[in-house]
Amino acid sequence: MAHSFVPASTSSGAPAGPNQPDLNSDAVWQARADLAACFRMAARYGLEEGICNHFSALVPGYDDLFIVNPYGYAFRELTASRLLICDFHGNVVSGEGQPEATAFYIHARIHQRIPRARVAFHTHMPYATALAMTEGYPLIFAGQTALKFYGRTAVDTNYNGLALDEREGDRIAGAIGDADIVFMKHHGVMVLGPSIAEAWDDLYYLERACQAQCLALATGRKVLPVDPAIAEAAYRQMREGDPESARLHLASIRRTLDVEEPGYRD
Repeated sequence: MAHSFVPASTSSGAPAGPNQPDLNSDAVWQARADLAACFRMAARYGLEEGICNHFSALVPGYDDLFIVNPYGYAFRELTASRLLICDFHGNVVSGEGQPEATAFYIHARIHQRIPRARVAFHTHMPYATALAMTEGYPLIFAGQTALKFYGRTAVDTNYNGLALDEREGDRIAGAIGDADIVFMKHHGVMVLGPSIAEAWDDLYYLERACQAQCLALATGRKVLPVDPAIAEAAYRQMREGDPESARLHLASIRRTLDVEEPGYRD
């Protein structure tokens, strides 16, 4: 299912001269380690699918470079140093290997066209993907966890096969609008965030909300949405503390991994 990527440009390696980006700063390494932690914990929770899914984040201090996982590795194999740094032309400026083709064409175009999307997580996680396969709007705002996403979701209804060129990446970016969460019909989900911590927090709780909805629907009883006025109020309550809660959530998974899988930091 995954596809190797061949950049149109033949150049590779970091640019020479005084404009060479500083990719060895503490901020860049912290971003690498944070992203590696998200990959490892996503694997533990079963949120990935083989070697097909991908997370990316803009490099701190650079709006035209992004960190992404290399083609051919499962999430549980990834470490801070194994991640790639690419430009929007498909050149790898740091790391060994290439991004998976759909990872490049989706993530490069989203980061380039939607500046607020500092981080983009794409998965085929099972419960969210199951709801993306159903008729109508995927998420019912019936449970408290789902209300975290009230007014923040969009649905890309125009599934068009694999994203193997810039046109499909541009189409997906255009379907996002102002949303942070995109259900991609017949495909999976995309979570966008201003930070790695906030993207991780949304990814985790989105799957939990979708899991609860699937379990509720499995009872055969009618699922009752929350009154819209209350849903809006609860959403605002949650969003007030989201950045700090997300920071603490990411810190908690890093503490867990520091004890049980410290190799993610390498």
